[in-house]
Amino acid sequence: MSDSDSQPVAFTELPLDPALVEAVTALGFEHATPIQAAAIPVMAEGRDLIGRARTGSGKTAAFGLPLLHAVREGGTPPKALVLAPTRELALQVTDALNSFATGLRLSITTVYGGAPYGPQIHGLRKATVVVGTPGRLLDHLDRGNLDLSQIRHVVLDEADEMLRMGFIDDVERLLSEMPSDRQIALFSATMPPEIRKVADRHLQDPVEVQVEGRAMTVDHIEQQWMRVPARHKLEALGRVLRGTPHEAVLVFARTRASCADVADALTKMGISVDALHGDLSQSARERVLRRLRAGRIDVVIATDVAARGIDVDHVTHVINYDLPIDTETYVHRIGRTGRVGRKGVAISFATPKEKQRIRRISRQLGARIDQVDVPSDATIARGAQARFLAQLTEAAEAPDADATGWLAEAIAQSELTVEQVAEAAVRLLAAQQHVPLATPNEDAPPEWVRPMRRPEDFASRSTDGDREDTNEVQLFLPVGRQRHVRPGDIVGALAHEAGIDGGRIGKVVILDRKTFVGVPKSVADTVLNLDHVQIRGREVPVTLARPGSNRPPRRRERDGQGPPRRRRDDRGPKDRSRRPPRSWNADPR
Repeated sequence: MSDSDSQPVAFTELPLDPALVEAVTALGFEHATPIQAAAIPVMAEGRDLIGRARTGSGKTAAFGLPLLHAVREGGTPPKALVLAPTRELALQVTDALNSFATGLRLSITTVYGGAPYGPQIHGLRKATVVVGTPGRLLDHLDRGNLDLSQIRHVVLDEADEMLRMGFIDDVERLLSEMPSDRQIALFSATMPPEIRKVADRHLQDPVEVQVEGRAMTVDHIEQQWMRVPARHKLEALGRVLRGTPHEAVLVFARTRASCADVADALTKMGISVDALHGDLSQSARERVLRRLRAGRIDVVIATDVAARGIDVDHVTHVINYDLPIDTETYVHRIGRTGRVGRKGVAISFATPKEKQRIRRISRQLGARIDQVDVPSDATIARGAQARFLAQLTEAAEAPDADATGWLAEAIAQSELTVEQVAEAAVRLLAAQQHVPLATPNEDAPPEWVRPMRRPEDFASRSTDGDREDTNEVQLFLPVGRQRHVRPGDIVGALAHEAGIDGGRIGKVVILDRKTFVGVPKSVADTVLNLDHVQIRGREVPVTLARPGSNRPPRRRERDGQGPPRRRRDDRGPKDRSRRPPRSWNADPR
């Protein structure tokens, strides 16, 4: 089954609860995308579904709306489960479901690694819909926190990504714990043989829907990214706004709180800015947009949901203060610039760990995203000076007789020269507008923009230690069996956060407190640039292993003399019967 060239389908024509249709309409959507028009009726009938659609096709609403329609009465234990490969995607799906379910009385909760268990356990107790990553869902299942006995609707989102990250075994176990009569919707951009096997084992007579989706065209937008540590984002944003010529700027933040915080910080910098988020009333939202269109503010900080429907022709820059979760969101954001034939620029801030997400977006779009430096002090000064000179030039081109007469009189009375008056006026006006008149000699980015780490020699010894293996290197992670780490945890973390194919990861050696991973030299620097990866909820540093460091540890001898020193856990139970009484005064000789 595929999409055709039929007329657009309105959401009011689809078998959905009126509250869902009202919520979607309030978000600014009137017609369903091809994947939504094809998938929603199938899922509403209770049929299993295989959905194949490109990023940007609207698949979250394609499964989210019929899922919410099916469980609209609410209740516990959970009735529906959505599996996502990453915590970022899980959070995005939850945000979308919550925006659709504003008129329904049900609870949606998210579970993922790296977050405390307590709030998640509390959320699971009252949840009708659970969205989560496979690993954390299994943890909750094993701890008895997650009840799957009443699950009737399951969605596997981005199944091919879960396969690539090594989660398919976890997915199959979760499916095996659910009732056999549940409905499954599997969404995957591609259909590798392993995913097809999962579908054949678990889906019953599925309807397959494949649509092309609309093309994501961003060729007319200049795309850039900057490497910015999280704690320096505000400074970087201020530097970009001061050092880059622009008209209206739309800055995207992930949360409402972040929107307000960023807007407050920019206001203190003297930048005309306002925030646009879900806490604003409709009238307040319209007031912000009117100010932006009229040019009374230059910058708007917005969340994804609040920015829907923004159509301002003179937005010259979109800045991703918080990197979007997926390519679809990225395209929706940067599409706010470059309107009606104008040139647009999109700038994304990426922390060191997010570099691979930029590469993934670039690869999926087939578009180039260039890395650029955060503006230096010299760049900011030159930009301010250029704008200041433009103001002076514009004023000079419109002479004022009163000003000319006053200047002549002032010079006669004070015995100042025209040059002296001009210099003093420029100095006072520049100070008032915070324009530096001196340009720093060093044109370098801020000190906190560290260069990427590029090891010069990635050669390491093979596991047998007898020869050099120039094609594979060993990485070291200070976590092991004591933290219940499994090979799948290591492969999944590296594949997800480094954006590499899990099949390229070699032998994984897990010891009590450390792990060694073999990877090809060609991807070693990519992994090392991450600095840290998240494994079972912990931020774990990744470094290059020392040659031979994955061998069993040798017992240390004291100064090369005497027997090797025993570890405490090798000594066995303490034998207090052989210990001399404290009253003895034994001769140490």
